[in-house]
Formats: sequence, C-alpha cells, structure tokens
Amino acid sequence: MYSFREMKIQDYKKVFDLWSETEGMGLNDADSEESIAFFLDRNAGHSFVCMDGDEIIGTILCGHDGRRGFLYHVAVSEEYRTGGVGSRLVDMALDTLRTAGIRKCHLMVYRENETGNRYWERAGWLKREDILIYSKGT
Repeated sequence: MYSFREMKIQDYKKVFDLWSETEGMGLNDADSEESIAFFLDRNAGHSFVCMDGDEIIGTILCGHDGRRGFLYHVAVSEEYRTGGVGSRLVDMALDTLRTAGIRKCHLMVYRENETGNRYWERAGWLKREDILIYSKGT
C-alpha cells in the first residue's frame, strides 16, 4: 500500500533522482536543492510525494501566484505507472489550490514528451494552442 504526504526538502535527493530518471523531464539550475527549498517554503502545503515503503515513487510540485496555480515535475516511477499514483498526486495538489481560492491551474509539457502529453490529454486537461511561453534568465 502506498502512502502520500507533503514533500519536504529532506526528500530532495530521492526526488531529484526520480526526476533524473523520468523521460521527458526538463531539469536545470532552477531545480537545485536551494531553489526547491525556496519553492517548497513559498508554497507550503501544495507539493506531495508518494511512498512505497522508504522509496519515493511519485512527486508533484505545486504552487500559485495568488491568481493561477502551476504544476511542475509530476513524475511517477515507470514500474508504478497506470496504478493511479499520478492522478492521486494531481488531485491532492488541485484540492490545495481550491482551498487557497485558486480556480485555474496550468502546467507545461515539452512538445516531444509523448508520454506526458498523452497522460494530460487523457486526464482531461486542455491543450492550449493559442499561447506561447517566453523565458529569460534574470
């Protein structure tokens, strides 16, 4: 039986290992331990992990800007996919956003991430064709 709980910065090594093993996951300097600690502190209560014993088998980073919610790094170990872990993590995160008064949530998936795109489309998320994302370092 799996257990779900809030993500803690003490989970970082195992979480980062899962992200690194997840095909289609984009990682960069914004995923450093320091950056993730800041994110978790700023968005306390919104990010979760799924455990099988002592192993982290699923993650979701979730936060909001006061107006819109955002999901990042939704990952489930390959051998645990199709068992509902990802859906449960998403539901938990969306519940926290609703409680915070946030009524809309966005996520980003690389165009070439076929597995991720298939998952979100099947889960009923609307694929936006009308916006572009621009990025720039600070």
